[in-house]
This record gives sequence, structure tokens and C-alpha cells, in this order.
Amino acid sequence: MTPTGALLSAVDLRKTYGATPALDGAAFSIHPGEVVAVMGPSGSGKSTLLHCLAGIVRADSGRIRYRDRELSAMSDGERSALRRGEFGFVFQFGQLVPELTCVENVALPLRLNGVKRKEAESRAAEWLERLEVADVRAKRPGEVSGGQGQRVAVARSLVTGPRVLFADEPTGALDSLNGERVMQLLTEAARDTRAAVVLVTHEARVAAYSDREVVVRDGIARDMAGVG
Repeated sequence: MTPTGALLSAVDLRKTYGATPALDGAAFSIHPGEVVAVMGPSGSGKSTLLHCLAGIVRADSGRIRYRDRELSAMSDGERSALRRGEFGFVFQFGQLVPELTCVENVALPLRLNGVKRKEAESRAAEWLERLEVADVRAKRPGEVSGGQGQRVAVARSLVTGPRVLFADEPTGALDSLNGERVMQLLTEAARDTRAAVVLVTHEARVAAYSDREVVVRDGIARDMAGVG
């Protein structure tokens, strides 16, 4: 049963790699504008849960519902279109394209969706300004600091106006000061745009930016709301 008002939800997700169960009946839900931290030890299944929710990996069984559609019923092309438009992604190491400038990196999702270069780069520049890295727009990723690069990656994830932002250890490669600022900017921007954020982390200081926590252990997700 889909939780009332949920934007994205999953029920009884199971995923096995070889003989190893990564998810073993996991459940999850998130509402528009909500930030949910997915926590758990290494190997617990938290990244697998994120990849299944985002349609990157197909679960072996269970249901994932986004708005009024079942992800399992979508074709590969439909799920790819979803990831290009309505889903945004931030990874631990940014994964920026080294040959492109920062503004071109941020504009890239728009260009892939058919937006003309001038408009795409104008919108990208607005997001670089918002993430406080407008001064690096003409630089390439190898010419900026780790904190600046991650803010560029956050700008890229938000430029298409996604409904759901998937952030997998977004501060894992940063020092504490840069990590704090990235989280402040990421969550402020997401809440301003009413994007839901699925935040995978093992750090309590990062999870503190969330509205609630879901803990994954042995492939089972447990919502910590109301748990004393």
C-alpha cells in the first residue's frame, strides 16, 4: 500500500547479488520537499536501495511507485528519461566531465534534454550563483577545489528542476567545513524547489540535515521516526 501523499515509495524490495542478499524486504517512502537520510553500516544495502529507487538497478521483487506509476512497468527508455528530467543525482566524487567547463557540466543535463546551449548555460550560471561558485564557471573540474567541485555537482543535479534528488555520500570526500556548507546549500535549494531528497550517508552530522532517518541493516530498512 502506498503511503498517503508519498511522492516515491517502495514495498518489500528484494535484491540479491549471487548468493548475497543486498535487500531483504526493504520498504521506503518520501514526500515532496522532504529530506530523508538513509543510514547504515558499509554493506548494509543502503546504496542498493538508492539505486533501486532511482531505477538504475532493477529489484528482483517488490514494488516501487513514483507518483502514479510503477517503475517496474516502465521501459528502459522511460526510466532513462525519468533520470534525465525528474530525478537528480549527486555522488561522493561529483563525477563531473573533466573536458567540460563547470558551466558546461551544469548545463549538460539540459543539453541532453534538447535545451539550446545559450539557454542551458544561462540557467546553469544561475545555479552556480546560487551555490556560491559563480567564479568557477569557466574553469574545468581539475582547476577547482573539492568543495567547489561538489557544489558544481549539486548545481548540475538541480538545474533540471527534479522532483527527487538522490545524494549518495555527497560530502564523503570533503573536509567537515566544506561538507557542512555543501549540505546547507543542498538542503536549502531542495526545500525551496520542493524537491524530495534521498540522502545516503553514514555520518550523523550529515543526517542531521534530514527530516527523518531510515536505517538499513542486513537489507531491511527501518524508519526511525518516533523511535526513542
